[in-house]
Amino acid sequence: MNKRVFNPRAIAGGRWPVLTHVGRVSGRTYRTPLDAHSVDGGYLFVLVYGSGSDWVQNVLAAGGARLRIEGREVDLAAPRLVGEAEAFRSLSDDVARPPRLLRITEFLRMDLVAD
Repeated sequence: MNKRVFNPRAIAGGRWPVLTHVGRVSGRTYRTPLDAHSVDGGYLFVLVYGSGSDWVQNVLAAGGARLRIEGREVDLAAPRLVGEAEAFRSLSDDVARPPRLLRITEFLRMDLVAD
């Protein structure tokens, strides 16, 4: 449902950050709307569906991705999974934490590539 209905609408609406990544098997380019949080030197992504999600595995295999956020595009590299404690330390206090009932314990962190 997300891939076929919600994601295309979110991308077309232009309000969500969109991560462009390459499929690790197909080599195809994918665009995935995500909730991206700016952190010191990069971005943090909440892994609502866990680290086994296709987009996460694609980014880890490729070693990076491109993020469209707030009308600009940035290159990201050095993807790595981080735990809840590290993720929360890097987020500003005004960012809402995921509800505990979702049991989210993994996050993806990537660094900005210098221009």
